[in-house]
Amino acid sequence: MKKYGLLLLLLAVSILPLFDLLHRGLPVTHDGQDHVARIANFYLSLSEGHIVPRWAGNLNWGYGHPILMFLYPLPSYMASLFHLVGFSFVDATKLVFAITYIASISAMYLWGRAQFGNIPGFIAALLYGFAPYRFVDLYVRGAIGEHVAFIWPPVIFWALLQLARNKRFAGVIISMTMAGLILSHNAISLMVLPLVILYGLYLYYFEVKDRLWFAVCSLWSLALGFLLSSFFWIPAFFEGKYTLRDIVTKGDIYDRFVDPVKFIMSFWSYGGGNEVSKFLGFLQWLVILACVVVFWRTKKKEIRWFTGGAFAVLFGSLFLMTSASEFIWQKVQLLQKFQFPWRLLTISVTATSVIGGIVARAVPKRLGFIVIVFVTVVSGLTTFRMWRAKEYIARPEQFYRDIYESTTDTGESSPIWSIRFMERKPLAPIEVIDGKAMFTTVRRSTTQHRYEVVASKKTRIVENTLYFPGWKIYVDGSEASVEFQDPQYRGLMTFWLEEGTHGVNVVFGETKLRQASNALSIIGIILLVGGIITAKRFKRT
Repeated sequence: MKKYGLLLLLLAVSILPLFDLLHRGLPVTHDGQDHVARIANFYLSLSEGHIVPRWAGNLNWGYGHPILMFLYPLPSYMASLFHLVGFSFVDATKLVFAITYIASISAMYLWGRAQFGNIPGFIAALLYGFAPYRFVDLYVRGAIGEHVAFIWPPVIFWALLQLARNKRFAGVIISMTMAGLILSHNAISLMVLPLVILYGLYLYYFEVKDRLWFAVCSLWSLALGFLLSSFFWIPAFFEGKYTLRDIVTKGDIYDRFVDPVKFIMSFWSYGGGNEVSKFLGFLQWLVILACVVVFWRTKKKEIRWFTGGAFAVLFGSLFLMTSASEFIWQKVQLLQKFQFPWRLLTISVTATSVIGGIVARAVPKRLGFIVIVFVTVVSGLTTFRMWRAKEYIARPEQFYRDIYESTTDTGESSPIWSIRFMERKPLAPIEVIDGKAMFTTVRRSTTQHRYEVVASKKTRIVENTLYFPGWKIYVDGSEASVEFQDPQYRGLMTFWLEEGTHGVNVVFGETKLRQASNALSIIGIILLVGGIITAKRFKRT
């Protein structure tokens, strides 16, 4: 009963910071409005029958944009489900924020209880959910992908622990949660993977009896997670070369380093990225100091290794956010994908939660109630001013459904042969730029534009849609030659028509790479189902 009582208390406490979301409208955050517009485009593509939406037809003033190909899709799938059952796009987005916040805290309790015990699990979960950075993501940045990603690290840790203890289905859960992490946020999954490996190594050396079996199963399960999510990350990684990603974001990190003092003292702010609070948290620093004492007093080898690893992760992540680590960012190009060094606060928050669990486990059980009350009260008192948005804005649903005057990013996902942002809505879906012709729109969806064109003479046409690999134009059933680098129509598709009446079909489809990626995900699903069946039939003893 105690563990369920603590869970109920944890759920009750975790709801408190979410009451502000009951306000009508959308919180005014850095990315919130753009996320809703993306989700609206994602849902539109889903409703047209695309299981994997890749093209946002209404973004960028109606010229379309490939951002869905590079945007972590899981939050959009979740919001689309809520919209399908009747919620507005804004309310669906707020529901994703609320539900995943509670889920992340519950997930840390799940793992913390299994690793440390009931009360330490409770403390770890509170530290995880009430770190100031969590409210920066929720009410200042509106960073839905990073917010959702907080669910997965503790669940992966829990599943690895269950695998180490020979539990059935643990490998299946590792695969599914690893895929969930990758689909929640590209950069965060790269950050978390080293933590997963470190924890796996700890279990390998200190918890596991059959090391070979554990190593094979854990590595296979993690690999299967990558396989399941192939439909997203493979095109996102390899087709990024066709975008302005490395040009627009180049050098950004060097302006985003954090003054170390900000980790210890940083005032709450609704300002830009460099102005938002980087404060680790009052309780977080308290447990860090307490854990130093625990480390030196502990004689058990495995606890010292575990604690030392948590400290290494914490201070390693803090160091990488400071300008002192610039030489590492210059040498390790993969780090450039993180865009903002202070995104590593996700790792710092996770590490301090683990440290909190270590400290709580060292506290005598007779003081458990006092510890619970103290941590709960102090968590609330030190963060309650952060539990609200700066303001709310209410817009009609059509604002997000219709033509949206932005790419919803800083232009890094725009095709490399185009300009970063279009500046005005096109006069018509297609236009004559040389010659003479009349056209009628037969059908128009996000990925198929069909026209009947009557050309009085040889005519050059511009299709007012950004070109990206996958777009093809068919004239009377035959593929036409497409130009998309004309300086006068940068990034737009132009083509020629001979005199006469023509059926023109402009179609966006899957490249060979995307088809292969989809196939790999299907193979992953088949292997996952096979793993579930195997786990049901055979129980490892």
